[in-house]
Amino acid sequence: MCGIVGYIGVKEATPVLLKGLKKLEYRGYDSAGIAVLGGGGLEVCKAKGALKNLEEKVSALTSGAPASQAGFPEAQFSGTMGIGHTRWATHGEPSDINSHPHTDVSGKIAVVHNGIIENHGKIKEWLSGRGVSFRSETDTEVIAHLINYYYSGDILAAVQEALKRLEGSYALGIICENDRDHIIAVRKESPLVIGRGRGENLIASDVPALLAYTRDVYYLDDREIAVLSRDDVAFYNEDGERIRKTLSHVDWDAAAAEKGGYEHFMLKEINEQPKALTDTLRPRIIRDGQLSLRSVNLTEIGFDASWAEAKRVVICACGTAWHAAMVGKYAFEHFARIPSDAEIASEYRYRNPISSPRDICIIISQSGETADTLAALRLAKKNGGRIIAITNVVGSTLAREADLVMYTWAGPEIAVASTKAFTTQLMCVYLIALQTGFLRGHLDQEELDRHIAALEQIPAQAETVLAGKEAIQRFASLCFNKSKVFFIGRLFDYAASLESALKLKEISYTHSEAFAAGELKHGPIALADESTLVTALCTQEALFEKMDSNIKEVKARKASTSVITYDDVHHFDRSADTVFRIPRTPDCFTPMLSVIPCQLYAYYCSVLRGNDPDKPRNLAKSVTVE
Repeated sequence: MCGIVGYIGVKEATPVLLKGLKKLEYRGYDSAGIAVLGGGGLEVCKAKGALKNLEEKVSALTSGAPASQAGFPEAQFSGTMGIGHTRWATHGEPSDINSHPHTDVSGKIAVVHNGIIENHGKIKEWLSGRGVSFRSETDTEVIAHLINYYYSGDILAAVQEALKRLEGSYALGIICENDRDHIIAVRKESPLVIGRGRGENLIASDVPALLAYTRDVYYLDDREIAVLSRDDVAFYNEDGERIRKTLSHVDWDAAAAEKGGYEHFMLKEINEQPKALTDTLRPRIIRDGQLSLRSVNLTEIGFDASWAEAKRVVICACGTAWHAAMVGKYAFEHFARIPSDAEIASEYRYRNPISSPRDICIIISQSGETADTLAALRLAKKNGGRIIAITNVVGSTLAREADLVMYTWAGPEIAVASTKAFTTQLMCVYLIALQTGFLRGHLDQEELDRHIAALEQIPAQAETVLAGKEAIQRFASLCFNKSKVFFIGRLFDYAASLESALKLKEISYTHSEAFAAGELKHGPIALADESTLVTALCTQEALFEKMDSNIKEVKARKASTSVITYDDVHHFDRSADTVFRIPRTPDCFTPMLSVIPCQLYAYYCSVLRGNDPDKPRNLAKSVTVE
């Protein structure tokens, strides 16, 4: 969750670090800090709250008393190497003192850390018995003191010894006042990327922090160490042996990580969904020119005859990605008639699941770094299942550890609340489910072609839904102060309802829940009153009468109601207070369209409530700790 940056080169490090931290704000944070090594020694500045607080603090220090009066031979925070951090609290409340970087007792070793040191209590007790005094409540501080304990002139050797004592997850950036030529970077279960430049090298938790300086990157793997100098990067494994790494080139347009004229990243990303859906779909469609029929190209995930022999599909994920997994479960059962389960990764990893080598295990994560999801992947792999990853991030841990990977190609998603990541994940699971159904003989070629043709219409239909955003904005202006919002639906609509409720609670902090519509009478209807808005997703015609009854039930309890249905359906015009319409598509594909009005509603409610929808409180983009 935390953001790490580091720089060594010929430029002043402080502006580079602050600029890099800005690019990582989307990960979520509650404090920030930097450590810079220059003529004045190792200098650290930390501040609770927004990054601007740190910037103001650094500015005040650098423009304060003359260097000679401050006791330094050079200006404060002047140096060409340093590390920076945005923290999301796990141990100790957000505060200046708990912020990173943390230093050892001598003040000459500084560490930034993403992850959790699970045995920090034992290490702290051990170090305290050797006279070490601790200043913070964090698990990270033990790392700085432990490195210092082993330090005898070689910082790399000290880090290697310290790592032998650490249990848990970590990405580390380390600098030492006695070594002005190197930054040490370490990774175990938390992401860390090395940027290779000319006369300068960088580290970061994620690629956007590097794009202003280089597009050539190395992705650190678990238990690897990188030693950065100004002109070189050396890599070592956990045994201290020198290893070679492959340099990757990032093709992102740097402007893709900017707002592009939109007020917020989230609104930009909602509006990018038609393009993202096209980018996900188009490269995977094959056209037979002679027969004018379409098929799906899934060679990237090793799609072969063995899929026909699979006994079960297990789809595992967390949060928004789990809602995509729910849609995937319905899609595999509908198109391929194969037993399917949608598993919450944080539950799956602990319940000793029953699995078989003939299972197909699909793991979904936008970032590819979600801690619980990665743990589920490793468990499924241990049990012998074939692991297929669906992720948006090339080079992520999920992509590297899965047997095969299908990228969503959604482009950078900066807002914490996922939007285009979700709909492109849906597109991926639909393509896999359709091709599985064809391979297993439950869809013939004409049926497959018809469904693919419907998918090809989805991006343009998403444009149509987005064109109606003003009506959703007006509706939000009337309902944003509702204290309870319920989303109801059945089957595919229920899965979309789960995601819709999550979006609203994530960014507007409204109490919102999703219910399978048939369960209303089994308890939730007791909550319905005049302070409640109920939004019904109604896109399955066979269930219109049932949904109409549900709407009338909550209206009888004085709840306000809205419906999302097809543009040619007028079944709910009298029963619902407000109706939002989406273009006609096969019922099973509607979540890619019906979720868009709900994303927009959540966005406008967030803004009307005075929140920042890009950076909701208590949340982070990549949940890299359990």
